[in-house]
Amino acid sequence: MLPKSGAAVMQNCIEAYECCCKPICRELKMPQMAFDILMFLASSPEHCTARDISRYRGFKETILSVNVNKLVTEGYLERREVEGDRRKVKLVCTEKARPIIERGREIQRSFTASILEGLTGEELDVFRRCLGVMGENAAGIIRGGIR
Repeated sequence: MLPKSGAAVMQNCIEAYECCCKPICRELKMPQMAFDILMFLASSPEHCTARDISRYRGFKETILSVNVNKLVTEGYLERREVEGDRRKVKLVCTEKARPIIERGREIQRSFTASILEGLTGEELDVFRRCLGVMGENAAGIIRGGIR
């Protein structure tokens, strides 16, 4: 039986993804949020500040800070000054993080294949088109409000 709301579907997807990540997180003794931070920075290096991560991932800044400190202490992240703005600090994945990121990308590929299983190519095209239109509409609202 399918969940009734989009929010319920999203929550199920989040829980399913976290189930897929549990083995690597347990092995590394790494909280899910720390793993998510590494994967976010690896896939979105242009959004490399704690404020960016908080904004795009919805993490509370206090718990984000704890996890970033842990990742820095364990050698998976480095803090670097942002050129032209010494007040900002960017977070950069280290070479030590590379094997974790590669394994995480494989987990993400497998998860994506599993979550989309049973959908036809045509259904996926419609889904992508819908997401694209929704993204454009959201950008329009941000630029000029609701019409």
